Amino acid sequence: MKTVLSGIRSTGHLHLGNYFGALRNFAQLQHQAKCFFFIADLHSLTTHPKAEDFHSNVKIILSEYLASGLDPEKSTLFVQSSVPQVCELYVLLNMLTYKGELERTASFKDKVRLNPQNVNAGLLTYPVLMAADILVHRADWVPVGKDQEQHLEITRLLARRFNKLYNVAVFPEPEAYNFGSNLVKIPGLDGSGKMGKSEGNGIYLIDDQKTITKKVMRAVTDSGPAGKGSPMSQEITNLFTLLSVVSEPAVVQHFRDQYDNGTIRYGDLKKQLAEDICKHTLPIKARIEEIYNDDAYLKYVIDKGTEEARSSARATMELVREAVGFKVF
Repeated sequence: MKTVLSGIRSTGHLHLGNYFGALRNFAQLQHQAKCFFFIADLHSLTTHPKAEDFHSNVKIILSEYLASGLDPEKSTLFVQSSVPQVCELYVLLNMLTYKGELERTASFKDKVRLNPQNVNAGLLTYPVLMAADILVHRADWVPVGKDQEQHLEITRLLARRFNKLYNVAVFPEPEAYNFGSNLVKIPGLDGSGKMGKSEGNGIYLIDDQKTITKKVMRAVTDSGPAGKGSPMSQEITNLFTLLSVVSEPAVVQHFRDQYDNGTIRYGDLKKQLAEDICKHTLPIKARIEEIYNDDAYLKYVIDKGTEEARSSARATMELVREAVGFKVF
């Protein structure tokens, strides 16, 4: 059975892109593979979150994971910082990683450009910590977005480098995993190509009906079709993409016909889109709130997941320490 690992930073809420792009598929995948899902609270420290918000951020993401269909009886759900072997492997992998390799990553260059006052060592070695997350469980598959592919290549490089240096076969080279035809890329409401937390263009699973409607009605559009057969702008393409994900095919076709014949009213399309998004997300929102307030259940999930994750990581680190040459007196 293949091992799959995926994590998400404990900053903000999960949005439609997370849900339709991955979480629904994870809920199915957990029945076919050994899945580890973690909350990357150590990664979030690069942005220096407030201490008083730190735990609640983790609790929110865990509740949203569970409400989206992840089953603690089928998968291992845990918090990154609760598995100390991750940090140990992070240190060891840093010894095999070169400064120039990290400085050339596109994500690091972007962070330096966007926030030059916060170029900390954690940002530079972010891909190494990500590699430790993956390799400590010897994952075969890692679902990654386009912006994380370079990080996964560093993970593969470090796996090869470690195995070659110590003449062992401890680490498999993890492969990028996608969901094939089931993979859905959710665009942003601002006309951009991607919905994301940092872009501020998302609809979150915790949003109420009023908030969702307000966000959708403000979505960027154009001045309308120039005429029959005119090409569709990126902004309108995005709205139709969202509509195709949450609405019935007949609804999508109805508005597509209106666009083609030049009679479409974007306000009507947005109202329908907001209504259909709510049909998907409001039941999830109710479940998130129920889970968030059930401390006993959350403790059970985390206690169970932590022990499973530590057991997996301990088994890997025994092999790593033996390969490196650590011995007990």
